[in-house]
Amino acid sequence: MNWEYESPRKAYGETLIALGKEREDIVVMDADLSTSTKTAMFGKEFPDRFFNVGLQEQNMMGIAAGLARSGKTVFASSFAVFATGRAYDQVRQSIAYPKLNVNIVATHGGVTVGEDGASHQMIEDLGLMSGLPNMRVIAPLDSNEVRRVIRFVAKEHGPFYVRLTRTALPNLTSEDDEFEFGKGRLMRDGADATIIALGIEVSYSLLAAEILKKEGYDIRVINMSTIKPIDKDIIVKAAKDTGAIMTVEDHNIYNGLGSRVAEVLVENYPVRMHRHGMKDRFGRSGKWNVLLEHYGMDDKGIAKEMLAFLKEVKK
Repeated sequence: MNWEYESPRKAYGETLIALGKEREDIVVMDADLSTSTKTAMFGKEFPDRFFNVGLQEQNMMGIAAGLARSGKTVFASSFAVFATGRAYDQVRQSIAYPKLNVNIVATHGGVTVGEDGASHQMIEDLGLMSGLPNMRVIAPLDSNEVRRVIRFVAKEHGPFYVRLTRTALPNLTSEDDEFEFGKGRLMRDGADATIIALGIEVSYSLLAAEILKKEGYDIRVINMSTIKPIDKDIIVKAAKDTGAIMTVEDHNIYNGLGSRVAEVLVENYPVRMHRHGMKDRFGRSGKWNVLLEHYGMDDKGIAKEMLAFLKEVKK
């Protein structure tokens, strides 16, 4: 497919600058990774409202909480492994518990971090953040949606966790599309089974659906950018319409998108389901696209996984 690829991190940085020009209450923080997270773009434009605290993620979250208490709208950024793992206690106690207006925007989520290896490939962050009361969790589909999401969380009272990738993503939505918080998005209709995916796996799922079409299967594809609160209605409708659901995510299959979808199904409309992603294992160092192929999370791998699942469903 002829998609245009764009960096979600750059879209984040650009949107911060736009917000900074519009609102004086916008404050941005980073922990020595501002060049990579692209918050440095904001810092160059608004040095008085940008704070790089160094290698002190826990301290950053505490300061972010204090700034929010003083009436600021705070964006705190780092790599996902540090923003959610290293600073979990501070996020829980200082931000989520008092329900403060802090937007944690983490980059470098999932195995698509690539060559940095397992130590930096955060595959547990969606579970960690979804488990926190008051925390809302979003993994934007593409750079166009990143812009809409950042503007959305800036006008809503926090806390929010927004997960971005290191690699560029294909723009599957247009600049004029709207972001509907808490709503899934139908990307491709189908009657035989449904794939529910997020982030980079949406584009691969669409490609997988084309492969499966040649095998005689009509596969529905849904993008689920909002992980918490999740869209129960679109999940239940897909279950009723297609009778089988597979989730695909650049995340551990435990406590991520698959777990959230399973919870909805078991409580509302149980059907056969399969979770696909990182199958309870850490990643390894390598080029991001090679890793997705290695773990069966590219288009061919997803199609293969779905074919095996459909054979089980028909037994």
